[in-house]
Amino acid sequence: MNARRFRATLAYDGTGFAGFQRQAAGTPSIQEAVEAAIAEATGQRATVTGAGRTDAGVHAEGQVIAFDVAWSHRDEALRNAINARLPDAVALQDIRQQEGFHPRFDAVTRVYRYTVYQSPAPQPLLRHRVWWVPQPLNGQALHDGAALIPGERDFAALGKAPHGDNTVRRVLQSEWDCALAGSGLLWTYTIEANAFLQHMVRRTVSALVHMGRGWLTADVFRDALQRAELLALPLAPPQGLVLAQVTYDESRWSSTGGAAGNHEQAGNIPAGG
Repeated sequence: MNARRFRATLAYDGTGFAGFQRQAAGTPSIQEAVEAAIAEATGQRATVTGAGRTDAGVHAEGQVIAFDVAWSHRDEALRNAINARLPDAVALQDIRQQEGFHPRFDAVTRVYRYTVYQSPAPQPLLRHRVWWVPQPLNGQALHDGAALIPGERDFAALGKAPHGDNTVRRVLQSEWDCALAGSGLLWTYTIEANAFLQHMVRRTVSALVHMGRGWLTADVFRDALQRAELLALPLAPPQGLVLAQVTYDESRWSSTGGAAGNHEQAGNIPAGG
């Protein structure tokens, strides 16, 4: 039986992992865990390719992956077999066959979400999910800073190119939401772009929180974006970051019959920064 290309959505709690990409022997990674589970479930070695390489401690709701294996049963049976062998912090959400699919090169946009918990006291139950900020944040400053980001430009002020030297990116969405949470506020930042620079989301959040604290003005931030020189700011902590979604041109795949028969349909597969 010939191997087939499978596309799947992967969710994980990045706590305790050294990131998505496979590391040196003995260092836990998401890629290594999934490849080991596939090998146990199918008896075949497969290389897992992801839409994005999240850092150590970063989470995902909608990481998109692909791998090739020979499988004669229903797609959901493969998902269940792999999930049964994955650690509790990692799970496939859906799976389907899609020949020719590449999770990174075929992606149209990536969506990241970052959560800040602003409260005088930390909330232990949130310690692996948020950046705790004890100082009050100026909501208007957060919104004003976020509004400066959308558009296509050189974003070298917010990150380095993972490959080559092209730092031009197109940001489609950049906005904050706020909700009450216990004794504090949960500030959730959502950013969507065609692609991201290395550490771009965490440096962006750091800059915006500096604005919310009154440590950075909108004029200085605007000037930094225009000069395209890397901002000398500490990165926001990794645990507040979630790869929320990766979007694809699904009409391309439906027109070629890439998902048919007994496969689960995924629409815009949730899974970039």
